[in-house]
Amino acid sequence: MRRIPACVLTDAGPPRVTGGHAVDRYVQIGSLTKALTGTLLSRMAEAGVLGLDDPVERWLPAPPGTGITLLGLARHTSGLPRLPPHLGRRDPYLPFDRAELLRLVRALDTAVVRPPGEEEYSNLGYAVLGAALAAAGGAAYEELLDAHVLRPSGLTEVTARPAPGQRLAAPGLLPGTRRRPWTMDGAILPAGGLWATPRAVADLVVRLLVERRLGEPAVGWQTAGPLCWHNGATGDASVFAGAMADGRWVVVHRLNGRAEDTDRAGIELLRGA
Repeated sequence: MRRIPACVLTDAGPPRVTGGHAVDRYVQIGSLTKALTGTLLSRMAEAGVLGLDDPVERWLPAPPGTGITLLGLARHTSGLPRLPPHLGRRDPYLPFDRAELLRLVRALDTAVVRPPGEEEYSNLGYAVLGAALAAAGGAAYEELLDAHVLRPSGLTEVTARPAPGQRLAAPGLLPGTRRRPWTMDGAILPAGGLWATPRAVADLVVRLLVERRLGEPAVGWQTAGPLCWHNGATGDASVFAGAMADGRWVVVHRLNGRAEDTDRAGIELLRGA
């Protein structure tokens, strides 16, 4: 049985790497991107660029009166569905470009599946949020993230487009082959498209959740009692990143395998199992 490539980093010792994983190669971090997008929203609000309660139509060509705010998008209470429509099969987010996003935004009042205020985890919502942040900041999402979050916290090795030679893709079914990762650098980027090295994810957890260099963890992070965390998954990669109130932290990234097992491994490490 083939071993699942995994990289585990904790506060308790050196990294543990198996199956050909690496601490210094870029991997997809999926929805952990949302924690950074939520942090960007908070930082731009603190800088006076926008307001957390701004209606989405202030920044995007959405119909007036939807009741959807930037904070609602970040908290998954916008009422928007989990996924955009018309996704591809092998590379689901490839067709979801800016033109498709704007088409959806112009009919946002008909896209909701719940009344605003009710929770519905939404990748689409974070895609809309990222577009609104870019409009408010007058720059691309990646530029704003770098200016407001990455550089102020000293984070490096986080990007939307790593060079092919720097990426670590999941092993394919045949020996010596690699799977093609999902294309997520289009409109879906703010919801789940970032790449990072595992050591950069560890830096992210330490600097944002333990040291709190940018203040209290921003909207976008999840909480469960003393645990602050987020996870993420794409077609062939999954990550769990979290920190306890007492300063213990963990990052688990795996290639192939089930995302639920990645989450379980991270939580068990924090419990000391």
